[in-house]
Amino acid sequence: MTSVEGESADGLPDVAPRLRALRRRRGLTLEAAARRAGLSPAHLSRLETGRRQPSLPMLLGLARAYGTTVSELLGEAALATDPVVRSGRAEPVEAGGWTYHQAGAAGRAMQALRVDVPYTGLHDAVRVHPGEEWLYVLAGRVRLTLGESAHVLDPGDSAHFDSLTPHRIASATRSGAELLFVHTLVQSSAADLCLGGGPAQHH
Repeated sequence: MTSVEGESADGLPDVAPRLRALRRRRGLTLEAAARRAGLSPAHLSRLETGRRQPSLPMLLGLARAYGTTVSELLGEAALATDPVVRSGRAEPVEAGGWTYHQAGAAGRAMQALRVDVPYTGLHDAVRVHPGEEWLYVLAGRVRLTLGESAHVLDPGDSAHFDSLTPHRIASATRSGAELLFVHTLVQSSAADLCLGGGPAQHH
């Protein structure tokens, strides 16, 4: 995917330059940032140059590593003082094949996103990090792996779990899935606890 003027080939904002700018603003080397986010330096470099698109777990890890929000990584600039998010106000952002729609204000300790999850048949990295996550399936079916247990969630089903439980989220239907996703943001040295099961491969 090529990018021109900060936009990807499909017209959606490109996350890559924002990732690089945030890392530099935090004064982190590529190696230090990658370690905090549970990625290899080579994989983070590919994310920053746009050769790879980050999955949701990668975005969560990077947001915690940089002490920011997924909303900021995706370029959402809603004022934290505005409690209402109008439909269609913000353009959706695509990363790693997943499409993110703003569902909450930026700059909050709790982040809300509406996410379109494509079916890839690939296994993303297992994540472990401080905080809590809640998801609600709007359409399609979602496969949620929590520790040693695998759950298939249908529309209307939800899950609320401690993020220190190793977890993975994927679409269980070939047509993809849509979900509401809420997670708490931990802005502390605890971000170093964010572990990855290795970079996820997206083709």
